[in-house]
Amino acid sequence: MSRRFDGCVAEPIAAHAGAPLLQRADGLLRITLNRPAEHNRLDPADVDALLPLLDTLAQQGDTRALVITGSGEATFSSGYTLQAIVDELDDRFERMLDTIEQLPFPTIAACNGSVYGGATDLALCCDFRIGMPGMKMFMPAARFGLHYYPGGLRRYLTRLGLPAASKLMLTAMTIEADEMLRIGFLTELVAREAFDGLVDSYLEHIVRTDATVVAGMKRHLLEMAHAALESAAGRATLTSMGDAYQDSLQSDELRTRLAQLGKHKR
Repeated sequence: MSRRFDGCVAEPIAAHAGAPLLQRADGLLRITLNRPAEHNRLDPADVDALLPLLDTLAQQGDTRALVITGSGEATFSSGYTLQAIVDELDDRFERMLDTIEQLPFPTIAACNGSVYGGATDLALCCDFRIGMPGMKMFMPAARFGLHYYPGGLRRYLTRLGLPAASKLMLTAMTIEADEMLRIGFLTELVAREAFDGLVDSYLEHIVRTDATVVAGMKRHLLEMAHAALESAAGRATLTSMGDAYQDSLQSDELRTRLAQLGKHKR
């Protein structure tokens, strides 16, 4: 992994098994999702631990950049645990992603492998997404019977544009690395042997910038990207999306489809 964190202790952010790991190096942070045997899924307990950490980082003012990556070489993350979608999918996951998106310093999704489900939105929350050949992504919400939450739909649309967002959200199709780069999901696509060096290069350039100016420009870029949603029509659309999301969470169809998927995985 990145030489910037060589020798830095990786500490679990919480006591539960599989909790993400945190490393610090001179104002740089790396969070590593830590369930490689389970495609680095995120459990509700992980979200509960990450939310206060992220809130603290947003307030402290001494972080220059954050890297989010996964353990192993197969999967960056498969997103939120499937059973938790039925039992514990409230606003915590969306709040966590919104917080990452709005952090006042650059964020990098170092996608060490394929990206599925809610982890695609986790990556889209970051300012930069670096991937490697052989990786894939898909968004299975429609297959589950889940109307995606407003923040996720907004990020898909503002980062990828309507054609790509429609393809991924409305068909649940799988796409591969070259298409991920073409539609802008990936900022850069680089060979595995050059992956860590490229992440380091981003960090080396970031630490040379003026942190105050970067924070201001990032805030204003996000504000301009979201400006259309501040209109009355935009707010009404967000409300409608939120209602549709909540309706889908309560639907029998969602539970039936997820139960069937669970049987297929056994």
